[in-house]
Amino acid sequence: MNSILLLIILVPAVEIYLFIKIGSQIGAFTTILLIFTTAIVGVYYAKYEGLNTLKSGFMQLSKNQSPTYEMISGAAIAFAAILLIFPGFATDIIGFLIIFPITRKFIFNKFSKKLKPKRTEKNNFIDGDFEDIEDDNDKKI
Repeated sequence: MNSILLLIILVPAVEIYLFIKIGSQIGAFTTILLIFTTAIVGVYYAKYEGLNTLKSGFMQLSKNQSPTYEMISGAAIAFAAILLIFPGFATDIIGFLIIFPITRKFIFNKFSKKLKPKRTEKNNFIDGDFEDIEDDNDKKI
């Protein structure tokens, strides 16, 4: 089964389950208030972290360095903000984990180890022979 289709089915099912469980413990009104609160706080914190990442990216550019980490971090913060806007507790937890810089670096390190190409013992040079050719009477080869 396609993983995206599985996510489309699984994520709302988990969120509905958590709504029912948490709503039965703390009440419906408190649950709804908590969902709106996490969305508002999360979006403002995402804006704050996004601006910090943008500032850090400009500092990298001013040092003539590539802001690779900042670009990936900005995309991750945008994804986390989307997760925080969606109503639900599981998406909020994942969104907050991505927004916090400490956990974001930890997640990036875990994924970067998996995405690095494996080293091969292949030689990166070409072996060949050459021959000097002298120009006699301006002959072109």
